[in-house]
Amino acid sequence: MNFLNSFFMNKVIVATLLSWFVAQFIKTILVLVTSRKFDISRMFGSGGMPSSHSSMVCTLCIMVGRIEGVESILFAITLAFALIVMYDAANVRQEAGKHARIINIIIEEWEEKEHIKMDKNLKELLGHTPFEVIIGAILGCLVGGFFPV
Repeated sequence: MNFLNSFFMNKVIVATLLSWFVAQFIKTILVLVTSRKFDISRMFGSGGMPSSHSSMVCTLCIMVGRIEGVESILFAITLAFALIVMYDAANVRQEAGKHARIINIIIEEWEEKEHIKMDKNLKELLGHTPFEVIIGAILGCLVGGFFPV
């Protein structure tokens, strides 16, 4: 069996990728509904509702718990990993996005004053609100819980 076949035979990988896809698809649909514009970049971009990072790591954790058992060291590792990723998404990357927003405002004011144009602004949509992380985690737990083992 070649690598690609083996890769996609791994149920944990397939469930985790499915979880990411579902989260990104929901994110894209929500942007379409709220802005009435189709933005394909939301399918691959970070930030927004729900958190695909949270969804993926929770699916990973649930699948490992179902296969290896919640008493296993591997489950403990994936749980710690999931908590770190979700904390990062809701705190560190959220703050980085706020910083980028402020820096972009400063740059805009500077450009107007100095009559200079920067090539591009810093990306502001990096992290998630705690609610977006929680919804992503719930989605991930559902995918991990219902995916056939």
